[in-house]
Amino acid sequence: MNANTFFQTALFIVVLIALAIPFGRYMTAILDGSSAVVRRVGRPIEHVLYKLAGVDPGAEMSWKQYACAVLLFNALGAFVVYGLLRLQQWLPANPQMLGPMTPDAAFNTAISFVTNTNWQDYSPESSVSYLTQMAGLTVQNFLSAATGIAVVIALVRGFARHTVRTIGNFWVDLTRITLYILAPLATVLALVFISQGAIQNFKAYETVSTLQTTTYQVPKTDAQGNAVHDANGNPVMQDVKADKQTIAMGPVASQEAIKMLGTNGGGFFNANSAHPYENPTPFSNFVQIVSILLIPASLCVVFGRMVGDRRQGYAVLAAMTIAFAVACWGEISAEQAGNPLFTLLHVDQSTSALQFGGNTEGKEVRFGIAQSGIFTVATTAASCGAVNNMHDSLTPMGGFVPLLLIQLGEVIFGGVGSGLYGMLVFALLAVFVAGLMIGRTPEYVGKKIESYEMKMVSIVILLTPFLVLIGTSIGVLSPLGTAGISNPGPHGFSEILYAFSSAANNNGSAFAGLSVNTPFYNVLLAVAMWLGRFGTIVPVLAIAGSLANKKRIAVTSGTLPTHGPLFVVLLLGTLVLVGALTYVPALALGPVVEHLMMVPSH
Repeated sequence: MNANTFFQTALFIVVLIALAIPFGRYMTAILDGSSAVVRRVGRPIEHVLYKLAGVDPGAEMSWKQYACAVLLFNALGAFVVYGLLRLQQWLPANPQMLGPMTPDAAFNTAISFVTNTNWQDYSPESSVSYLTQMAGLTVQNFLSAATGIAVVIALVRGFARHTVRTIGNFWVDLTRITLYILAPLATVLALVFISQGAIQNFKAYETVSTLQTTTYQVPKTDAQGNAVHDANGNPVMQDVKADKQTIAMGPVASQEAIKMLGTNGGGFFNANSAHPYENPTPFSNFVQIVSILLIPASLCVVFGRMVGDRRQGYAVLAAMTIAFAVACWGEISAEQAGNPLFTLLHVDQSTSALQFGGNTEGKEVRFGIAQSGIFTVATTAASCGAVNNMHDSLTPMGGFVPLLLIQLGEVIFGGVGSGLYGMLVFALLAVFVAGLMIGRTPEYVGKKIESYEMKMVSIVILLTPFLVLIGTSIGVLSPLGTAGISNPGPHGFSEILYAFSSAANNNGSAFAGLSVNTPFYNVLLAVAMWLGRFGTIVPVLAIAGSLANKKRIAVTSGTLPTHGPLFVVLLLGTLVLVGALTYVPALALGPVVEHLMMVPSH
């Protein structure tokens, strides 16, 4: 990692923290209702929305009521998206006259966008109409992100409140998050992307002449479509000239903005954030990376302010930032080292001549290794899944880093809401382990952590590894699973492991060398996405309800400080040990073996 890449990483972290602190203050005021934006500007709008929906904004919910609201609302969202995907051929705003998705692909896509995963095993520009993109996928980008934020705010209320049985009102939280946080910020960000060259229109796809004419041969067919053969039985070939290209249009910038802000991932185009219409310039790329992590970082500030001890939030933010910086170093270093089996050019120290080196395969020239590496870490540290380079082309260790980040539960900043509540679950585990070592009842932010909370923590931590490892085993052992592998050996195993890790942890990115648009993978990955999302949300809300009902205990000389460097180290150690011990055997069979095969023997 040279001085240039170190500077780019440091600049990104500085800008992120500088924006997260004031934005965290704004979010806190919005979520507790003290902001003038809520009290003066938005109150009439909220009143109309609550009246139309039949919601009493003053009625708070128990954790069970909150969980039921979350589940029913998102189940309805999945049903709506599925309907749009199956019926889009008869709906307006479909200038390309795209047909319906198959039932299994529509099922997978609906679950994917509702769970904030945004896994796409299809080419959006050739499969999804403008109406479906906007009314289905983009709307769910807002609502799934708002759901994640609402859940973590409910958990934070559990820490902040005492001797009460309620954790807020899901409908109020959902409305305020969407109305005052996501929508305004997404509007501003969309305008920034448009200024950089991202497109935003409703035109039909345009056919243009190419700069060069390409000639290639294809088998000749008869009127019935059968191949024509010569006297020797060989297929007759004919020349075909290609001098036209179809360029997809559409409302790209608006979807791109919320895709990043909500850590949704996916994209309007199959090439995702590598496509120049989605991510035109290095500046837009930098803005996209910041927007992925802005809300997750800001929520750490919100946590500290809502529990009445800002140091608690900064300790969690510090742990996330340290882990992110280490991951950036590992990812960029691996890609700059390249593949030793190839003869690489190095910088001539005597002449300082500019020469090339490192693994540039699958990366956009306008971004280079540094911005591609930071983007890779950001999108897999968060549950975003957007990509600006081909992860399948990463070096083995370059692929190891994003795979491990996903498998750690995506709590290093993580998804909007899901990252913080995942990290707080690890914090509860950390204080529990510390309590066992010193013989005291574990405490965190003034609440005793007892057996009920630890049972829920165990469910949250163990569920996704269970889904990942069982799903990978099924994929490897089933002929239907191995049929999609395009790369033999450990890399093919890594592709399946990455797919299930991405689905169960609601990331959405992929190595992309695995053919997954089949009924087998569509159904299996959809189940992993749904259980990975809501199978953890329910126990998190159960923890929130239990904590809210507890008394706040006073700090004593025996209380473990959870706001200093010692706790940051303890938290990171717990995170790495739990994640590493769970996935070490699987990682050893994939990227580790592939790396050893790549290193020349001596």
